[in-house]
Amino acid sequence: MPKAPAKTRLPKARLEIRQAMLKDVRAIGDLVRRAYADLPAYTQGEIRGQINNYSDGCFIAKLDGKIVGYCASMRLDEDVALADHTWDEVTGNGFGSRHDPTGDWLYGYEMCVDPGVRGTRLGRRLYEERRALAERLDLKGIVFGGRMPGLAKAMRRKTNRAETPEEYLQKVIDTKIHDPVLRFQLANGFEPHGVLRDYLPEDKQSKANAVRMVWRNPYVDIDSPPKHRLPRDVESVRIATCQLQARAVADFDEFMKQVEYFVDVAADYESDFIVFPELFTLMLLSAEDEELSPLESIELLSKYTPKIRQRLSQMALSYNINIIGGSHPTRMPDGDIHNVAYVCLRDGSIHAQEKIHPTPNEAYWWNIKGGDSIDAIPTDCGPIGVLICYDSEFPELARRLVDEGARIIFVPFCTDSRQGYMRVRYCAQARAIENQCYVVMSGNVGNLPNVANMDIQYAQSCILTPCDFPFARDGIAAEASENVETLTISDVNLADLSWARAEGTVQNLHDRRFDLYRIEWDKRVGNISDPLGLPNEGQDAAAKPIGPSTAGGG
Repeated sequence: MPKAPAKTRLPKARLEIRQAMLKDVRAIGDLVRRAYADLPAYTQGEIRGQINNYSDGCFIAKLDGKIVGYCASMRLDEDVALADHTWDEVTGNGFGSRHDPTGDWLYGYEMCVDPGVRGTRLGRRLYEERRALAERLDLKGIVFGGRMPGLAKAMRRKTNRAETPEEYLQKVIDTKIHDPVLRFQLANGFEPHGVLRDYLPEDKQSKANAVRMVWRNPYVDIDSPPKHRLPRDVESVRIATCQLQARAVADFDEFMKQVEYFVDVAADYESDFIVFPELFTLMLLSAEDEELSPLESIELLSKYTPKIRQRLSQMALSYNINIIGGSHPTRMPDGDIHNVAYVCLRDGSIHAQEKIHPTPNEAYWWNIKGGDSIDAIPTDCGPIGVLICYDSEFPELARRLVDEGARIIFVPFCTDSRQGYMRVRYCAQARAIENQCYVVMSGNVGNLPNVANMDIQYAQSCILTPCDFPFARDGIAAEASENVETLTISDVNLADLSWARAEGTVQNLHDRRFDLYRIEWDKRVGNISDPLGLPNEGQDAAAKPIGPSTAGGG
């Protein structure tokens, strides 16, 4: 028989243009630093927020396996997109958190190309991705603030000088001054519509100015544009919150059996998440023959940390459920003691979130120090956040998590009195309302003999919602009975959050006054993916002030 012809192996494509994903965050950050040596770099938290808030509008270009181009966009209403604004105001301080799913304009706020590959028309290709998106969605068009990198130099010239940004723009249009960025945008069909003053103070070459560049979609009738409404979809997530009884245990295995029992029950109900209370691992101290000092307690608990992580992670995999492992006091490699929530996902990854604000009680009894960073954690149900007890009483933290895209915030707590519980409860409800997100509380009940500072506990665990028509009447999806061990389960619809943010009775996120106030984190700090030095993908950024403007605009 004649031999079958050999299959021809097609050559692998060198260039790939696709939507940005969370796995690209680190490489995008590196690209931005290469592209903008003279502007502040994005934090990875800001890049995660851009992708989480509107992944459809974020694109990357990969050449020979390396990310060499990135653009970020969001949808905005015309009254926002075409009004005077600054880069900080329109982007929600770099997170892309002002994205409006019903907006009729596509707003570009980042476009950069690696300096080493310029001349390969990557910028034009990324612009085409934006244009195709606007056309596919029947949007009115695209708008962005384009840089004027030759302005500062032109205003210092003795000849052919430009006295103002407006004069400079006109000279570029009349080809009396060459500005490669503006000329590129004009060549791509964008029209200048005035100058945006003080658009980005860090852009010294443009003297903080930008040109409002507009492209109008020729396939949309501007006089009668389609009304963009957000469909009332169903994006259901099932959440279980465990109100755990503090009880004496004989050893580590007995403690884990108590935990696994509730994981098993929640998994039987096909829950996507189960959350345990703050300091739930203090039960392990009851196995000791006598009461330990705080220092001895921390050392003992720290020895359990690898086993706790391993067992929780194995349960998450085995039972197909995401586990928010309450919190566990641990001595860090630098000697400090932190209160850490280990989040074990059903894909096998382990993330960690340290408590930022230890209470006076924790500082006194355990010498616990606060962590330095907080970020959203990617899961198969979307980004989530963790605020350990007292952290829920600081609204800046929840706002940062939501800016990064979190739609569910888990609050493991440990309170000994009703007054303490109500402080956490009222603040958690406020976080749900002001951030239009779900907040899930989980607390301890009962007491622990021979364990200092665990004499009594008070809890009523619950799943809280915003207060608007799609949600439960009192903003409570479900709640446990007070001070009894139980598992409380409820379905929540993440699509209701999207609808409420776009079309609800009040729109807290949309209506923020970015022209008046902002949250700014002072410094870049270390990796929070794992305080014990075991990094995990997607959780390695810290907060930092604003990111860069657009290179080549938008």
